[in-house]
Amino acid sequence: MAGARRRPGSHRRPLAFSAVAVALVGLLVLSLRLVPGSPLRPTAATHPEPRGDRSTAQPTDRNARPRPAPSPSPSLEPLPFQARDLDDLDLKGWYAWSVLDKRTGQIIGSKNMNETSTTASLIKSWVVADYLRRSAEAGKTPSDAKLADATRIIRDSDNTRAQEFYENVGSAASIKRLISICELTDSKVAADGGWSRTLLSPRDTARLGLCIDDGRAAGPKWTKWLLNEMRLVRGSGDFGIRKAFPAAEQKTIAIKNGWIDRQKEQEYHVNCLAVGDTWTMGVMVKSPFSVGGWDYGMKACEQITEALLREPT
Repeated sequence: MAGARRRPGSHRRPLAFSAVAVALVGLLVLSLRLVPGSPLRPTAATHPEPRGDRSTAQPTDRNARPRPAPSPSPSLEPLPFQARDLDDLDLKGWYAWSVLDKRTGQIIGSKNMNETSTTASLIKSWVVADYLRRSAEAGKTPSDAKLADATRIIRDSDNTRAQEFYENVGSAASIKRLISICELTDSKVAADGGWSRTLLSPRDTARLGLCIDDGRAAGPKWTKWLLNEMRLVRGSGDFGIRKAFPAAEQKTIAIKNGWIDRQKEQEYHVNCLAVGDTWTMGVMVKSPFSVGGWDYGMKACEQITEALLREPT
């Protein structure tokens, strides 16, 4: 009513109510900021992460998954061989050995592992490989008869068939390819050009083993076939390196050996090549006629290998 008189203090009551309301709202907001999961609660992203080792700090993006720390590379299993002095074997004449780790390419061996000897039948492994690879490169497949001949050369060390294959691949030109393709450093073509007197070192023999194993020698089409034939070597040619291993393991090791009596040098030359799962090995022995026949060198290949084997754990 116009002109009506208000009670004392009545004009301040709405202001008081407003102040109380503001205070209550403020308390409510503060409470919500403290409730877990509230949209008003501060997130961790509003607080910078402490600086530290960046390799172990978690990502600042909460939606990103933490990256696992890199695991160390597994160490390689040691080869079954270890280098050692073999003077206690008291072998007569000259001998040398070499082992190549197929996984790393590392070579260990005797101090004279770069010295050479005439290979005799050991070189047949390359002659057959060269024939098979060149046939595949020419788009040809050897006949069953030719593959049967190759089997006789590898398993039984047939000399007549080996000579035929050697002439087919160009004789001395084949050995030059061997040195080039297999990256040999010590070896030479025989002065007379014959396969039997090809000069290889134990170090290069191990490299030849790798060359056969990795496919450079026989090519991708025939490598598996050749290695299988070398695991099936039989009769008088089955001696040496793999004989130092347990019988079950011998079947998995590919070999090609050579043995001959050298009248000019008055020596027996015995050579052993083996390809295992992680290694290749070459052992060469020259023994004087006075100590016995081929058997001496054949046994020496086995003795040298056995002496180099690690003790089983």
